[in-house]
Amino acid sequence: MALTIGDLGKATNTKVETVRYYERIGLLPKPVRSSGNYRTYGAAELGRLSFIRRARDLGFSLGQVRALLSLSDDRTCDCAGIDQIAHAHLREVDRKLADLRALRRELKAVIESCDGGIVADCRIIEALAPSGERHRSS
Repeated sequence: MALTIGDLGKATNTKVETVRYYERIGLLPKPVRSSGNYRTYGAAELGRLSFIRRARDLGFSLGQVRALLSLSDDRTCDCAGIDQIAHAHLREVDRKLADLRALRRELKAVIESCDGGIVADCRIIEALAPSGERHRSS
């Protein structure tokens, strides 16, 4: 299988510039070049890029992806390191979810404080305005 960078990008839903970036930062190996000096990729690169994309879609940082790839490259290695990375990421996801729940409660309270009327009396606008600019018509 010989894929061009465009084919690889299409197969993994990755922009060509992102593929080049992953090569520059070492997540993807430097590609083999054709006689015409075009990048060519095979099944191994397709699998590696698919792994990277899936990990990024799940919110893993580039550093975490790099560590996961490094650990996964040694198929005989204990998976404890991979487990640690996944658990750390899960804790971060849980923290973000808690932040989003708090944000939702606050936004809902602001929306529910609005009684309608004119913009000059809008509680939502008042709540969003910088503290020095908050004012209400009386």
